[in-house]
Formats: sequence, C-alpha cells, structure tokens
Amino acid sequence: NFMEDWLIKTAWPMTPPLPFSAFHICFSLFGLSAAFTLAWLCRRLPQAYRVRLLFFLGILLALSECYKQMFLYYIVNGRKYDWWYFPFQLCSIPMYLCLILPFAAKFGRKWERLLCTFMYCYNLPGSILVFAAPYGMMHPYWSLTIHSFMWHILLVFIGLLIAFSGMGSVSWKGFTGSTGLFLACCGIATAVNILAGPYGYPDMFYITPYYPTTQPFFSMIAEQFGIMAGDLAYIAAIIMGAFILHLIYRRYHR
Repeated sequence: NFMEDWLIKTAWPMTPPLPFSAFHICFSLFGLSAAFTLAWLCRRLPQAYRVRLLFFLGILLALSECYKQMFLYYIVNGRKYDWWYFPFQLCSIPMYLCLILPFAAKFGRKWERLLCTFMYCYNLPGSILVFAAPYGMMHPYWSLTIHSFMWHILLVFIGLLIAFSGMGSVSWKGFTGSTGLFLACCGIATAVNILAGPYGYPDMFYITPYYPTTQPFFSMIAEQFGIMAGDLAYIAAIIMGAFILHLIYRRYHR
C-alpha cells in the first residue's frame, strides 16, 4: 500500500553508531547546546506563547511517534506489533502532557503548573542522562536513530524552557502533585506491562514484574533482593532526583 511504500523509501540503513562515537558525541553536544540556547532565548516569551509552543511540540512529538510506530510495524517487525515499543515510557509522557497543556489551563493555572512541574522534575533529568548511556537510541536505520536523538533533545528543550521561564510550581504542594502524577503513570505502566505481557513482555518505565529491571545498579538490587525490590528502589531514586531538581528550581526562582 501507499503507506508501506513510503516507509520503505525512508528506510535508510546504517551501521548503528557506537556509544561515545563521533556521531554520538557531535550530535549530543550540538543538540543539547541548541536546546539550552533556544530555551534561554524563549524564556521571556509571554506565557500564552510558551503554552502554544509546548502544544505545537506536543503535536510534533505525536506525529513523529506515529511515524515511528508505523515504521516499526511495517519495516522492522513485518506487520507484527512489538509491545516493547508501546509509547508509554517516562520519556513518552511529555508528548501527552504538551497536548493537554492548553486545556489544563482552562481549569486553573495550578493544573498547568502541575504538568509543567512534572515535565521539569521527572522528564528533564532522564532526557539528559540518556545521552550518557544511549544504547537504546542507536538503530540500524537512520530514521529511527535520528528520531530517538531528536526526541530527547526536544524533551531537554521543554524541561529547560519550563525551568528558565518559571512555568512550574515552586511550592512543595506542586512537587507533591507532580509526584502523585508520576506514581499514577507508574501504575498505568505496570498495567500495560501485565496486560500486554503475554504478547511480548513490554517494559514500560522499566518496572515490568516479569524480569529484573534493565537499569544499571538497580538490576543488581533486583537480582539480590527480588524484582519488586529493584523496581521500588528505581522508582525511589527517580523521586529523589526529582526532589533535588525541585530544590534547585525553588532556589533559582526565589
């Protein structure tokens, strides 16, 4: 069909670049520098403009995710859906939040701040750290590799824009609310992992109950004390990292 033919034309093969190769280092340095610079320049845009910008980025992320899902379905997996790539990882959440951000504001500024606090505290650190361990970003196709790099660069831009412009909440209540949202997402991720387990054992949020988490250090905890212990330690570490970022945010804006 037309869609499959078009995807075949964009299936440019490549040798997956190695971590800390010239491709990885150059793309990362340029992309992160661009994200920082653009976020700093956009920080003084009017609030309404910044919300529209994030909404536009949500649309861009959603369209690119649709392309990725179709590429995986038709080109990589031979018309079979791989639940491993279901779009509900922690780094997928900003796509949904940016799309609902303008509508959340209609119910009160606190809801807008809640979503922004989440995207700063919980998405920014992971989006940056993934460039230090980019094993899941390297693919045998140019389109998938570029998509993965650009996706995380956009997430860094979103988090930094929120941080520089003060779109998040400085209150502890705001941080608690964003943590509640994170735990709710963990619950949804666990439900997806369990329900889709028989069809491919996905690992949303890297907390699947079927095998130890693949995250460094926490995999050793899981092997030593059990899968649940490893998953809970991983979740606790994410919350601790978000807490530290919130402290920095409070100090910066006060």
